[in-house]
Amino acid sequence: MQAVIDRFEENKAVLLLGDEEIKVIFPKQYLPDGVKEGDYLQIDIAYDEAATAVAKSESERLLRDVQQMNNK
Repeated sequence: MQAVIDRFEENKAVLLLGDEEIKVIFPKQYLPDGVKEGDYLQIDIAYDEAATAVAKSESERLLRDVQQMNNK
């Protein structure tokens, strides 16, 4: 997916995302060094199945712990 840097506002960048040019506010600190207004970015988003499974497992464990505490 492509985005163009529309402008910077303090510590944020306003990106126009995709062909529809959807406005997205993005933290400037996560952009590559040296980019400027008008520069194009390539954005890749991927599902992290392993991290999702770990988070789900941890939330289920915490829920069980709370339920056990309530049953005492």
